[in-house]
Amino acid sequence: MPIQITMPALSPTMEEGNLAKWLVKEGDKVEPGDVIAEIETDKATMEVEAVDEGTVAKIVVPAGTEAVKVNALIAILAGEGEDVADAAKADAGGEAKPEKKTEAPSSGPSDHLLPGGEKNDAPPSASKAGADGAATGSSPQRGEGGSRSEPGEGASRTFSSPLARRIAKDAGIDLSAVKGSGPKGRVVKADVEAAIAGGGVKAAKADAPAASPAAAPKPMSDDAVLKLFEEGTYELVPHDNMRKTIARRLVEAKSTIPHFYLTVDCEIDALLALRKQLNDAAPVVKNDSGEKPAYKLSVNDMIIKAMALALRDVPAANASWTDANMVLHKHADVGVAVSIPGGLITPIVRRAEEKTLSTISNEMKDLAARARNRKLKPEEYQGGTTAVSNLGMFGIKDFSAVINPPHATILAVGAGEQRAVVKGGEVKVANVMSVTLSTDHRAVDGALGAELLTEFKRYIENPMGMLV
Repeated sequence: MPIQITMPALSPTMEEGNLAKWLVKEGDKVEPGDVIAEIETDKATMEVEAVDEGTVAKIVVPAGTEAVKVNALIAILAGEGEDVADAAKADAGGEAKPEKKTEAPSSGPSDHLLPGGEKNDAPPSASKAGADGAATGSSPQRGEGGSRSEPGEGASRTFSSPLARRIAKDAGIDLSAVKGSGPKGRVVKADVEAAIAGGGVKAAKADAPAASPAAAPKPMSDDAVLKLFEEGTYELVPHDNMRKTIARRLVEAKSTIPHFYLTVDCEIDALLALRKQLNDAAPVVKNDSGEKPAYKLSVNDMIIKAMALALRDVPAANASWTDANMVLHKHADVGVAVSIPGGLITPIVRRAEEKTLSTISNEMKDLAARARNRKLKPEEYQGGTTAVSNLGMFGIKDFSAVINPPHATILAVGAGEQRAVVKGGEVKVANVMSVTLSTDHRAVDGALGAELLTEFKRYIENPMGMLV
């Protein structure tokens, strides 16, 4: 029996991904564990391994296809002793079987740049085609290329790629009126774009329900924005998955989380002196590139440790909010915002309160390097109990960061700078760093947030406490 390979869910909240590259071709034999494809999510490029043994009978979704839905059929394997040609015909209708799909290891709770709790909807069931090619039922149906017909198309069976459907939906184009140029008449992206340029047939619009008096205002449409600028004075850069997810997550965070902010100034002269002493004392290790120190601590490494210890000491603030429960975490898993081309990602230092400064430093260097190459695993950036965002290296004095669900706190760190401070009635110069704690008021009240920030300040100004 043919084995159907479907688009895997590489994270708990993944709904679609880009099929970046096939590492096998039709006719190749694969075994369980063989890497067969690369899938791009909003945050990383993940390798997909085969689960079953067989011969690649047909690649349904070509490399480079965008917005492939989770559980959509992407390839077919012929089992042992099975005719490859017969197996290749197995995608002409019928629903992909989830139990045969390629799977990625399950990861922890959803986190950075993907909303927790979103549902991964599997493709609707498809009904088999009759001898004349018409649908025998009213359910949406899969057609050539593994895509399904649009709801309401019935016997017309307009086959289209996921990206073509999305563009058509956004533009209000009736797909049944678009002539497809893909395999067996499949409507692809270029066909929809041509229909839009030629003023294609608009889909009939259902009567919109009366707007609620409390309905939030909608953002300006693309056309309304572009009309404000002279044609030829701009260029359009399509949003990639990461930027779309960042936008969605920020809107979700600011519209659902009641933020409030606490700011404190920390003197860091003692921390800078201890950092220099520890780096000077770092043992030298040999590797392929020569000799180098075993570690090189940054101020940010010490901030991560101080935040983790503060959460350990104020456990009520190490929480996540759900409608039913307050989730109190047993460890401080600190996410650290890392800027990468096109956006940012928050790799997580797990159990940071238990780790030494040198371990945190080396771990962060590895996570940041792999983050910039989009090689992080979902469990390395999803979850966490808090986050640190440091813009001090850009000379930013202070700012307020947006909480990243399911966190209840995030610490925004400004630049350390020399300031005049009063000590013992005298004005002296000290290196001072401003930090702002954003908290979810549902989970962390004002007094609790102040207690957490006080503990953080204590560790920063008395950094020897982080070594014991």
